[in-house]
Amino acid sequence: MASVALTSSCPLGYSRVKSLALSSRSYPYPVSSPPVLSKSTSINSSFIKPLTLTPIVSTNRIQKGHRKLTVKAATSSPPAATPPSQQPWQGAAMKPLMASIATGVILWFLPVPSGVSRNAWQLLSIFLATIVGIITQPLPLGAVALLGLGASVLTKTLTFSAAFSAFGDPIPWLIALAFFFARGFIKTGLGNRIAYQFVSLFGSSSLGLGYSLVFSEALLAPAIPSVSARAGGIFLPLVKSLCVACGSNVGDGTENRLGSWLMLTCFQTSVISSSMFLTAMAANPLSANLAFNTIKQQIGWTDWAKAAIVPGLVSLLVVPLILYVIYPPTVKASPDAPRLAKEKLEKMGPMTKNEIIMAGTLFLTVGLWIFGGMLNVDAVTAAILGLSVLLVTGVVTWKECLAESVAWDTLTWFAALIAMAGYLNKYGLIAWFSQTVVKVVGGLGLSWQMSFGILVLLYFYSHYFFASGAAHIGAMFTAFLSVASALGTPSYLGALVLSFLSNLMGGITHYGIGSAPVFYGAGYVPLAKWWGYGFLISVVNLIIWLGVGGIWWKALGLW
Repeated sequence: MASVALTSSCPLGYSRVKSLALSSRSYPYPVSSPPVLSKSTSINSSFIKPLTLTPIVSTNRIQKGHRKLTVKAATSSPPAATPPSQQPWQGAAMKPLMASIATGVILWFLPVPSGVSRNAWQLLSIFLATIVGIITQPLPLGAVALLGLGASVLTKTLTFSAAFSAFGDPIPWLIALAFFFARGFIKTGLGNRIAYQFVSLFGSSSLGLGYSLVFSEALLAPAIPSVSARAGGIFLPLVKSLCVACGSNVGDGTENRLGSWLMLTCFQTSVISSSMFLTAMAANPLSANLAFNTIKQQIGWTDWAKAAIVPGLVSLLVVPLILYVIYPPTVKASPDAPRLAKEKLEKMGPMTKNEIIMAGTLFLTVGLWIFGGMLNVDAVTAAILGLSVLLVTGVVTWKECLAESVAWDTLTWFAALIAMAGYLNKYGLIAWFSQTVVKVVGGLGLSWQMSFGILVLLYFYSHYFFASGAAHIGAMFTAFLSVASALGTPSYLGALVLSFLSNLMGGITHYGIGSAPVFYGAGYVPLAKWWGYGFLISVVNLIIWLGVGGIWWKALGLW
């Protein structure tokens, strides 16, 4: 095969190879020119084999306009057509599918514990089978979740309306809308413009770029009371643009250059910033309200921020660095990147009409997220209004929205998990679990510090069974705070710690908090690594918040 390959560096100095096959023709003679044969010339036909020419031309430029061309030639035979009987299997991966089904079947036929209804136990079986399927992925996540809903309806564990009830929940739709916003952000070039601005200021190192995003998000957190809106409407489009600008794309083997680390870092720090302010996550006021109903003490905005600021800042500094060490980007430094980014900005020129519309729509949406409470406009309504502007002006088309398969897949599996987790609570399984924990821990006769530590771990890691922070808080917060207080834990301290952890626990899965499906759905981090690093960072956060935080709270006189 003869081919022409163009190797270049990415626009910002990060090494990159990107090729585009333009055409292909077969020639029965060498590439340079047809052979000229006389009548007396005798040629053995076995020496003449067709040569396939596949020109491959990079779309990128490198510094000073030079291009490096590599030309290779090799003989090859046309590939044989695959017989219909040998077509690859396109259905489910059978071993993961069997593992998922086996999990559900085994649990289904185990004896139902006393105090648990049959429906609750059956739904737990289906839920855990679905979780195993989501982890092992015999099919795409949306398909696995749909199978779980189908099983719950088929077995009469849930009615059809109950199984699909969460498709009317605003959070999955807010996440889907975030992907549509990201499409417009990148399509108009506004994402690249902002990305180049960031790179020009902080892009000499990947770590510096990451920290600039982390603290930008933390500064916006107290003003935008929806982590889904912050992650999906503002930072996902920006992070995707940065990754693409630096030559890190999904599906071409360049994910680890920058995108994998940056996506995971921005996600893990989003749960930290959500825990630092009363108004940084929609469910935080619910925690404060339940705390007041339980211990008759009000957690104010200032009290919350004062208690969270020290462990929060330590976590924001430590977590990106730990991920940088254990899951590093392959591109760590590019001294020329800021200069090249400035050159790219100069070449882009002034903002186009579509960029201006996109920027205006973004300001409108973010403004409604900040001040929507006064106007009685919630986050998803603001996002729908913003998307409507983009559709009417043609900045984004409906066909492009329909083509965002990740958005629809995320909407499907996230809504399915919310529905099943919600009905586990409605069927009384979570209440039974909370009461069992209270009895067991209360009967151990430990000091309040040890008892509270056990309660914290059980409260935190039971979040694997929840697809919503609000659902977890509503189901377990009051019971755990009550027993912690009864066992001697200072009530106000216990309320604050459980409130903080109600955000931090969202980092352990790809469905535990509103920002999780957003960043996971970008496709840069495999699911197994997402869960593995999620667990590891959860341990780091617990050590920081209970260790450094404990010392800080002692200094504040909370215990």
